[in-house]
Amino acid sequence: MGKPTGFKEFDRKKVPWRLPVVRLNDYDEIYTEHKIDHLREQGARCMDCGVPFCQSGTGCPIDNLIPEWNDLVYNNRWKEAIERLHKTNNFPEFTGRTCPAPCEGSCVLGINHPPVTIKNIENAIVDRAWEEGWIVPEPPESRTGKSVAIVGSGPAGLTAADQLNKAGHSVTVYERANRIGGLLQYGIPNMKLSKEAVQRRVDKMTAEGIKFVTGANVGVDLDPKELVNENDAVLLACGATKPRDLPIPNRDAKGVHFAMEFLTANTRQSVHGETLGDGFISAEGKDVIVIGGGDTGTDCIATSLRHGCRSLVNFELLPKPPEERASDNPWPEWPRVFRVDYGHEEAEAKFGRDPREYQILSKEFVVDAAGELAGIKTVEVEWTKDESGKWQMAEVEGSEKQWPAQLILLSMGFLGPEQYVPESLGMETDPRSNFKAEHGQFATNIDKVFAAGDCRRGQSLVVWAINEGRGAARAIDVFLQGESNLPAPGVTMGTAMQVG
Repeated sequence: MGKPTGFKEFDRKKVPWRLPVVRLNDYDEIYTEHKIDHLREQGARCMDCGVPFCQSGTGCPIDNLIPEWNDLVYNNRWKEAIERLHKTNNFPEFTGRTCPAPCEGSCVLGINHPPVTIKNIENAIVDRAWEEGWIVPEPPESRTGKSVAIVGSGPAGLTAADQLNKAGHSVTVYERANRIGGLLQYGIPNMKLSKEAVQRRVDKMTAEGIKFVTGANVGVDLDPKELVNENDAVLLACGATKPRDLPIPNRDAKGVHFAMEFLTANTRQSVHGETLGDGFISAEGKDVIVIGGGDTGTDCIATSLRHGCRSLVNFELLPKPPEERASDNPWPEWPRVFRVDYGHEEAEAKFGRDPREYQILSKEFVVDAAGELAGIKTVEVEWTKDESGKWQMAEVEGSEKQWPAQLILLSMGFLGPEQYVPESLGMETDPRSNFKAEHGQFATNIDKVFAAGDCRRGQSLVVWAINEGRGAARAIDVFLQGESNLPAPGVTMGTAMQVG
């Protein structure tokens, strides 16, 4: 694929972000303009590797046809590239901006060279397609007469809605928030995924015949049993929205918040212009501590910086990752290596240092006489392997420390979905509280009711939500019609395309 000797001739060069000192002044996307010659050169680095690990197995969960569209970009065939990209991915602008790119971690070139910039190329293809007007509403030619209700408008729900609508079913999506998008709308900041990009897809889907209902909290102000009775099938794509808490002394201190409380309020007020009053959580002028790493932790860092925080620290319980793969982390596994994300880069530009502190265990929130948060007490930990090879954590004697903080954000992941919907339906859940439904079938124990996305598999990536949405749509189509022309996740319709 690409230029046969391209991986030897060209170095990996990512599309740069805007300068930190510039982007810290706004909530606009961090990305710079795509340059065609640069992207064609990067596409040329894709090898004729024989077995493209990037698009299956440890690579892309939706089996994106990565070598094919890399080659098409190299050959300047951009319209064909978006057609191949849309074969497996309903929303490449979402994954191109937010996915951590497991495809790059399993790129064959990555065995001993920097991998292909797959994520950049994907993002450029779809952005150009929108700019050129190649992406337009395509309503189904006919309707089946079957109706499907989808609860939740995150990436799994939107993907399923898109697929089921293509099959000709009448689809209604119910969302409890005041805007469509779920995680895409409120969980991911505008700097990483603009809300215009989300709304653009929603508008296209609306024009194709999908109905969206906002402010509808199914299980609270809308009985899920009514949805089951009134529709031929119901898909639950509610997400895993129950956050992991930190039950240490003074947890009720004013100033301790879950990450999603903070990020959602910021998007509503700073991006959408809503007036929240006391509901807005401001980091302005405060010493901020973010507990927990990952993408959400980085988003909290970046948002706090834009508020104008006084100082910023990010606690991580685990040790600092190595600069290169460790011996027990071979290719094509996801490389557990040290990375600098956009928020870390911005913190260093603002305060002169990376904000992360490793091997820190939180012990107690500190409050003042008025019950306001004043800081947090911590202790350092060390990690060692026991005789069975399992990692064990131990506190380091004498390493206790108190940190000043008027705002602490808990970003430690999610435990699973909220339970009021399955409880009202009498639906089974698994030992981790996820909605019980087998991958591939997606059917719950309640007739006509299916489940997909984080509420079924647990907290995961946007690209896995797309996998689940596509799979659930096919399963529902088979349930309604007895067969389906919708592709299974990662399986495209038609014959393989020859490129080169």
